[in-house]
Amino acid sequence: MRILIADDHRLIVEGVKLKLAELGADIVFSVAMDANELRRIVRDEPAPTLALIDLAMPGVVANGHIAETIAALPGVPVAVLSGSEDPTLIKELLAMGVHGFIPKAYSSDVMLAAVRLILSGSIYVPPMMLQTVNRPAAGPAALQAQANGSPEERLHKLLTERQIDVLHLLSQGKPNKVIARDLGISEGTVKIHLAAIFRALNVRNRVEAVVASRNIASLQGGSD
Repeated sequence: MRILIADDHRLIVEGVKLKLAELGADIVFSVAMDANELRRIVRDEPAPTLALIDLAMPGVVANGHIAETIAALPGVPVAVLSGSEDPTLIKELLAMGVHGFIPKAYSSDVMLAAVRLILSGSIYVPPMMLQTVNRPAAGPAALQAQANGSPEERLHKLLTERQIDVLHLLSQGKPNKVIARDLGISEGTVKIHLAAIFRALNVRNRVEAVVASRNIASLQGGSD
């Protein structure tokens, strides 16, 4: 597996390499410290399995280097590592075709789980982006009062299909390890989905999440 990391902060690069080394012993890293080096690596080196690219590096103009990399590496998932958590920026980048946006403020374990999710063919979206404009400000009672649409439609507006899968198994009292096994994902990925579910439903724990979901829909297993 070859992973391209583009970031001009050496400490960030070394930390990312150290954590991603947990993916396997055969990983080869390519590192770009500026936009020109990123272009050279993309042009001259074998295509990576994954590209992790910072937004702010010497030589970049807006998000042009992201668009260039996506165009130059068809079929290769490109994810953004950034110190920003601006929802508008995240939406713009996702619309461009990035396969994930990983804030640098997140823990290394979350980053690793996000990368595993991306490598599995999914798109990683920060939990904050799963909050909708019309999401109620309070917990289960407010969710129950949400207007318009069938209960199933309201639930799907709040959660992705995979999160509904996780919530369905959660409602059966299954622990993270069993949920991960049943869905064929890692426990770290389950934790990411749970964090997103808690934020989307505006609850604090597993029990409140199940209660909130039952107030707006009857749970049915989904699919990817």
